[in-house]
Amino acid sequence: MTYEPVYTRTPRNAFIPSPVFVGIVAVFAVSGWMTWAKFGNVRVDVFLFIVTGWLVSLCLHEYAHALAGFFSGDKSVADRGYLRLNPLKYTSPLLSIVLPVVVVILGGIGLPGGAVWIDHQYIRSKVKDSLISAAGPLTNVILALVLAIPFWIGLGPRLVQLSSGQLALAGPTNHLEFWSALAALGFLQITASVLNFLPIPGLDGGSIIAPWMSPAYQRAWNLFAPYGFILLFLALWQTKLGGYFYDVVFWIAEKLGLSEAMIQVGLELMRFWSGS
Repeated sequence: MTYEPVYTRTPRNAFIPSPVFVGIVAVFAVSGWMTWAKFGNVRVDVFLFIVTGWLVSLCLHEYAHALAGFFSGDKSVADRGYLRLNPLKYTSPLLSIVLPVVVVILGGIGLPGGAVWIDHQYIRSKVKDSLISAAGPLTNVILALVLAIPFWIGLGPRLVQLSSGQLALAGPTNHLEFWSALAALGFLQITASVLNFLPIPGLDGGSIIAPWMSPAYQRAWNLFAPYGFILLFLALWQTKLGGYFYDVVFWIAEKLGLSEAMIQVGLELMRFWSGS
């Protein structure tokens, strides 16, 4: 006897953004204007701009997972409120929101958080299963490209090498705090993209390949899933892998027009408590 899942009716407000998300977007927009206008303490403005911008990207990342799950057959994500972009509805707000924000503030890296819960009994295709897992990091890729556009088209400043070998800013040099913060926010999207695509148990990259494993390998893979995140965290901070990782992400950032110098300035400004 096979089990046929019973789909529930989608709530009317399932796709309406939650007041929590709207509030985060509002703070992001206002702090962006404050950073641009140098209103008040610009370092605090940059802090709010980067942190709330990162929160928006976390919500969009998890929303992409839920949306892919919804159209792949799991209508229950609507009942759980995942389609309203409310971070408080995630399976673990501590892992999905608090920890990634703390790591961004202290370490300047877009560490993956906990994900929305997808009921895989509704997913009848390995391809759909993999696409659900890939939807999140692909969202970070898109966000990184969007944030890099102003630097591509010359709206933001860029570093150029002079004949003497020295580096200098070219293009518009006004509002450097804003552009540095935007570059740092783009950098966080790149780090999140790279980390989330790593084929590690418990991360999106591991979940992308898991459906294609044999049942025995899947069981072993799932046993390590709760520890993959912790092992990655330790590897990045305690081994040489952290240095290699930053080399890769800064190389990608440079290719996208986000200079390492501006990224570092943005991250330093964000830590308003560490300087004047």
